[in-house]
Amino acid sequence: MWKFRDVISILDYTRDELEHLFSVTDVILERSLDVGKPLDGKIVATAFIEPSTRTRLSFETAAKRLGAEVINLEPHLSSMAKGESLTDTLRMLDDYANLIVIRSPYEGSAKHAADVCEHPVINGGDGTQHHPTQAMIDLYTIRKLKGRIDGLEVGVLGDLKYGRAAASFIYGLTKFNVKRIWLISPEPLSPRPELMDRLKRMNVDFVKTENLEEAVEDLDILYVTRIQKERFPDPAEYEKLRGSYVITKKLLSRASEDLKVLHPLPRVDELSNDVDDTPYQAYFIQAKLGVPVRMALIGLVLGVF
Repeated sequence: MWKFRDVISILDYTRDELEHLFSVTDVILERSLDVGKPLDGKIVATAFIEPSTRTRLSFETAAKRLGAEVINLEPHLSSMAKGESLTDTLRMLDDYANLIVIRSPYEGSAKHAADVCEHPVINGGDGTQHHPTQAMIDLYTIRKLKGRIDGLEVGVLGDLKYGRAAASFIYGLTKFNVKRIWLISPEPLSPRPELMDRLKRMNVDFVKTENLEEAVEDLDILYVTRIQKERFPDPAEYEKLRGSYVITKKLLSRASEDLKVLHPLPRVDELSNDVDDTPYQAYFIQAKLGVPVRMALIGLVLGVF
């Protein structure tokens, strides 16, 4: 089911496969992340061609907690700075490691890596549409907080056009029977046609709106994303749209007291610090759960769970 499988898109996984990942994560948490060193003698390589904090460090932490050694490719210190191709770099990493985690701003980089490498490849985020492991963490966080994913009303807010975390999360939600998805964004940042086609094809009940206040009272989960300057082909477009939404404690006072706010982080100005100490805050829990989910994922892919 999972062993030696490349992890490229959340769409490649069935609900049953995701539930299995979540069950393994439950066991890891029950053991306080102490599952021995089943990957002793193995090497995990991280090839992050794009800046990252949580994704890179949680993968590294997860691998080390499982007993693996970790090698990190730093493009500016590698032969890529001399003009070496990504393909040649990946072939080198494939010779050195048992598993490769790649992150890249370029669409299709993870699939290319999987085609080039004999060892399994995990997509740590590429382009604007796929960040499968973040979606796995997001779904697991909801399950952990709410006890279920089915039957919930979920709002996804911010950059739904260029934001790969948001896109992967929405794709992931289509694997479950949510009550409704609220797609909340400025019109220029509406979801891409292929994502909208997926929602329609899967008969998902959704509402597309620019008005957060229209949705907030009905939501069980509000998934907030920043408007990402680095994804915009036109800086002027970014400047027009930045600050479109700001989630504050005052705004959330209109929501159900059981609402949980998620955010893949980092945040800029779209999520106020005054939410941090409220019962709505779940984004730091979400970030913390990145390690056990990625431990489960690495262990399943390398066949020790």
